[in-house]
Amino acid sequence: MKFKKHIPNLFTLCNLLSGTIAVIFAVNNELLIAGVFVFIGILFDFFDGFIARILNVQGELGKQLDSLADMVTSGVVPGIVMFKLLQFNLGNFELTRESINYLPFVGLLITLAAGYRLANFNIDTRQTNAFVGIPTPAAALTILSLPLILHFQPESYIAELIHNNWFLIVITLLVSYLMNAELMLFALKFKHYKWKGNEIKYVFIILTLLLLIWLHFVSIPIIITLYVLLSIIENYKKKGRKV
Repeated sequence: MKFKKHIPNLFTLCNLLSGTIAVIFAVNNELLIAGVFVFIGILFDFFDGFIARILNVQGELGKQLDSLADMVTSGVVPGIVMFKLLQFNLGNFELTRESINYLPFVGLLITLAAGYRLANFNIDTRQTNAFVGIPTPAAALTILSLPLILHFQPESYIAELIHNNWFLIVITLLVSYLMNAELMLFALKFKHYKWKGNEIKYVFIILTLLLLIWLHFVSIPIIITLYVLLSIIENYKKKGRKV
């Protein structure tokens, strides 16, 4: 019994390990490899909660450990990646006293916003079956998709925008805001698998798969935007039903 309650925590620690490895690669300008480890960490993040619910071993330790792991994987890493993207656009590939430019540090707002969002998540009782503001893994995937787009789809219209620092600053501010916005967003948790009552979730899953097949990495920012828009539509529907 004692071992069983630690199984989800092992997955959470794997998330933390993946995030720490991603930090090392991101600092060394290996943004693609960093993205791979962030994705692995997010998978571990999904399964730790899933396993905890199946084994019925949810606890305060797991909750706090999960947020600490997410802070690294979905907070520190995307902040560093945005820092590096801004730095690359300025032509400064190394951080030295002679060539320092403070603009790239704007990217670290993502890390600060993620930290605030995760701390607030732990004390916000509304976020059991829904989210208030976009979850940090979704924000991290949005940021980590940018170097993937540059590498695998350099001819796309978004790739051209990524080379513009003003675009990156707007993305930084927008993602930081959305993580902490008072916006109710649906969670992909199913009490049952019937269509009725899960329409918005199934529509989102189907559109996500189609976009990934059609647009590949370019689809990731679009999917996050779709997630926010569908949540707003769902909120209006719920308000209409209450009236």
